[in-house]
Amino acid sequence: MLPTRRENRVRVALPIGDPAGIGPEIVLRTAFEASVQQVIAPVIVGDLEILIDQAQRLGIGLEQKGDTLQCSGHSADFVDCGVVGPDNVTPGAVSALAGRATIAYATAAINLANEGHVDAVLAAPHTERSVQAAGIPFSGYPSLLAKLTQTSPDDVFLMLVSEPYKVVNATLHVALQDAVKLLTTERVTAAIEAAHNALTRMGFDAPRIGVCGLNPHAGEDGLFGQEEIDVIGPSVARCRQQGLNVEGPRPADVLFAGRAHDVYVAMYHDQGHIPVKVAAPRRASAISVGTPILFGSVAHGSALDIAGQGRADPTALQQAAVLLATQFK
Repeated sequence: MLPTRRENRVRVALPIGDPAGIGPEIVLRTAFEASVQQVIAPVIVGDLEILIDQAQRLGIGLEQKGDTLQCSGHSADFVDCGVVGPDNVTPGAVSALAGRATIAYATAAINLANEGHVDAVLAAPHTERSVQAAGIPFSGYPSLLAKLTQTSPDDVFLMLVSEPYKVVNATLHVALQDAVKLLTTERVTAAIEAAHNALTRMGFDAPRIGVCGLNPHAGEDGLFGQEEIDVIGPSVARCRQQGLNVEGPRPADVLFAGRAHDVYVAMYHDQGHIPVKVAAPRRASAISVGTPILFGSVAHGSALDIAGQGRADPTALQQAAVLLATQFK
């Protein structure tokens, strides 16, 4: 049964991610957390048998009452996808079945948002190897989100949110040599615009945007590469003409060390992820920007090595839930 709208809290769908990873555990520890319940009305999306099994493993008192789950005096609506059960998914193991289940959960949650049943989606982490084993083309949640919202994948970007950094990646899950090829003036301009729009939605007035160069020392006037001159610089100039408060391209290490901007635009995956994960290990949120629905996840993976052991840290998912409910308007 579809969740029904009630109360004044933001309704957030929580797909449980890879059922063989830490997703079910951190969703349970997030959906019924008192501080999270104050701001969101959770809708857990997954397989009931998986959650019951996880609750038993973790010693969590979970009860089903109709279409809701109850724990610690709190309740959450539940959408049972009926894909897998504990008998055919092993915690910590990569499998095609777990990969198919991951996509099924995320798809169901995104469709709830598309249809207006929830206000946002917050997905537990996936395991790309399992999804690939299932034969499903997949390069992370942003690509799936683009497909299901009929948005051009070139307009969807990942923004990592932590203290002190917010970072939008111009390219994401591609080989480094392919990332360089993908960097066009149009793509970098779109990433800058997405960063501006996301920060504006979060309440920033004329957000300060720092744009990283691609090459060492931001190319040093062409000495170490032409991308800053041919691609990134023109993108920055175009955005300034639109009235955006943007600076760059500048060396990434200088920008991040200076901490003088509200958001940064990185050219490739590690350039943006490393400073965030060094500054805020296991505490960063991952927000997809550029689509008509609000979608978030966490900046860490499925942690297959500790799945089912009760050792997962739910802080990042809890913080992401509060972020979606309170900072995006």
